[in-house]
Amino acid sequence: MEQDLNLLGAIVAHIIFVSSILTFGARIFFKVHPGHWVGIPILLMAFPLLYLLLRGVDFQRPFLYYLQLGLMLAWIILLYLVDFAFKVDFRRTRWMVITFVMFYFAGIGGMVGVAGLAGRVWMISAIVLFFISAVLAFVQHSVTEI
Repeated sequence: MEQDLNLLGAIVAHIIFVSSILTFGARIFFKVHPGHWVGIPILLMAFPLLYLLLRGVDFQRPFLYYLQLGLMLAWIILLYLVDFAFKVDFRRTRWMVITFVMFYFAGIGGMVGVAGLAGRVWMISAIVLFFISAVLAFVQHSVTEI
C-alpha cells in the first residue's frame, strides 16, 4: 500500500512537470495567455496532492514530505486564484513575479523528492523534467509579454 502511494506521488509529479512543459511551450510558440485551458491539468493535480497529504499520516511520513506536497499545493491554489478565479495581472510587477516563481520552484523541487520515493527511475526522470521545466520557465518569461 505504501508503494502504491509512492507511485501515485511519482505520477502526479510527472503530470505536473509535463503539464508545466506544455504550458510554457504553448506560451512560447502559440502566445497562449495565462488562465488558458492548457493549465487545467496542473490545477487538477490539487486533488491527488491533497489525497497524498492526508494518506501520508498513515505511513508516518517525515515533515519534509508534507512540506514538499504543501508547497506544490499552495502554488496550485495561488495559480488558480491569480490566473483563473480573479485574473490578476501580476506579471508586470517584479516582486509579485519573483514570489510566484519562488513558490513554483519550491513546489516542483519538492515534487522531485516525492517522485524519488517511488524509485530511482522515477527520480531520474523527475530530475530531467525538472530541468526542462526550469529552462522553459525562464525562456517563456523572457520571450512573452506577460
